[in-house]
Amino acid sequence: MSRPIVIAHHLIWTVYGWWLPNDPRGSGSKIVRNSSLSELGDLHYGRKTNQPSGSEVRAFYNRARPLLRHPLLKLTGNEVTTAARGFADAIATHRYTCYAAAIMPDHIHLIIRKHKHTAEEMIENLQMLSRERLVCSGSREPGHPVWTVGGWKRFLDRPAAVRRVIKYVEKNPLEIGLPRQLWPFVTLHNDWPLHPGHNPNSPYARRLRAPLDVERELG
Repeated sequence: MSRPIVIAHHLIWTVYGWWLPNDPRGSGSKIVRNSSLSELGDLHYGRKTNQPSGSEVRAFYNRARPLLRHPLLKLTGNEVTTAARGFADAIATHRYTCYAAAIMPDHIHLIIRKHKHTAEEMIENLQMLSRERLVCSGSREPGHPVWTVGGWKRFLDRPAAVRRVIKYVEKNPLEIGLPRQLWPFVTLHNDWPLHPGHNPNSPYARRLRAPLDVERELG
């Protein structure tokens, strides 16, 4: 079986401390390394089917706050713009193509076109340069980590999947009453690699088009 095609990555990570291993919503962690935090609740690997209320989640982080090594902070006001400048630095430096971005108070969503860097390398570069911006601006103390190290990646294998996730990312701020975010480092999605002017006979394009051709024949 041929390897699946990846044309873009949906990258997600959290502001430091805002998705702990034993978060009541569930998490991607299999161990709680901080013994103090383990007293806050049981570990549940994966997202729970029945999600807790917002008040339960807030209560959990109110209890967690004094147990963390660094202050539990959110991105507010100008800090959002400062973080965005750091993302722009990374995107320009490494020549990433970003199709969507949502800088939330406690987490980040970015859609980045496939690149020679892995998703993990992209997250590391984006976190590093945005953290530098936040520290240099005085928004964070030099010893503060700013981000939870690493994050999650979702592979996107078709232009239609990229379009769907772009809509999801763009809606994130609106769902908590924040204004629509428009960032200069975001590039309009053009259906790459099936964009106008692409070579329709390239092996890559043929693999992407094959299921579409089958659908047309069956339809």
